[in-house]
Amino acid sequence: MIVLSYVKNFVNDTMDALKVSDIHDYLKADYAVSIKPNLVNSSPAEDGATTHPEVVEGIILFLKEFGVRKIKIIEGSWAGARTMDAYRKCGYEALSKRYDIPFIDLKSDSHSTLKYGEQEIKICNEALETDFLINVPVLKAHCQTLMTCCLKNLKGCIPDSEKRRFHSIGLHKPIAALNMLLKTGYCVVDGICGDLSSEEGGHPVPANRVIAGRDPLEVDSFCAELIGYHPDEIKYLSYANEFGVGKYHGPDTRKVELNAQNKPGFENKSSRSIDKYKRIIDEDAACSACYASLIFALEKLGGKTRTRGKIHIGQGFEGRSGEGIGIGKCTRGFSECVMGCPPKALDIIEALK
Repeated sequence: MIVLSYVKNFVNDTMDALKVSDIHDYLKADYAVSIKPNLVNSSPAEDGATTHPEVVEGIILFLKEFGVRKIKIIEGSWAGARTMDAYRKCGYEALSKRYDIPFIDLKSDSHSTLKYGEQEIKICNEALETDFLINVPVLKAHCQTLMTCCLKNLKGCIPDSEKRRFHSIGLHKPIAALNMLLKTGYCVVDGICGDLSSEEGGHPVPANRVIAGRDPLEVDSFCAELIGYHPDEIKYLSYANEFGVGKYHGPDTRKVELNAQNKPGFENKSSRSIDKYKRIIDEDAACSACYASLIFALEKLGGKTRTRGKIHIGQGFEGRSGEGIGIGKCTRGFSECVMGCPPKALDIIEALK
């Protein structure tokens, strides 16, 4: 079952979406529930990168009305960012205090190593030990995986060292394996104004949507189509389907639409702006934060750079040298390098323009 609600009052409409959903079939009042938003960085939700605190507030109010008393918010921002900066700047400190709900920074958490097939993955214990994990991602673009939503949002539940390792071994299979090891209780997708150019935010596209469902793969495949992708175009969805994380949505998926009066008068599709820059980028195991900074810089420059050769980026260039320009400290062996981990988009712009 998938509930698609076109929200106007983010708090109340999120509550209503959960009330008509089938979460009641899985949730118990005596469960310890952890809510996992997307606080990838400290940008406000209206920029299109982070989960609206109002959506999380709607979930909290629903849980309290349901009778749940043990509630936490858990998150670990991307490598290179501090979770507690996002906690304060994105409205979660106020939310935590208002409802007396602890916020757990997973960057400070211990972890356990679990194995699925040949994949060994370190996962934060706070995420593993909860009775019921509510995954609250932002539906938005991603510079390397095209889209990020439910399945990829669980990457915030692994240590920073593991996040970097995921990039070095290829993101797609590890993301699918992670979702076999760390089970989602329910998904509530913030599709209010996700950035359809980059996961870092800055180019929000208002869509006024919240999407709720039990199966993260079913929800993700539905969301992929909402922004113009076939699910198999998103490789980690294809692997998740192969592994058995869940199933793609299809004709047999029950769908409920709420608040159609709030539906935008246009259809949003991903701009796929990343694709137009691939011809000038030489990427080898780049981290999302670094890659997103480069894409953001290229967007600002309209793709016009002073360099005639390719721009090098990624952990795969560590210890290598050569002529040309590199982005991030892993490419410091090149004749020119924009240092940082990740570098600032502004510094990249200055180097390329």
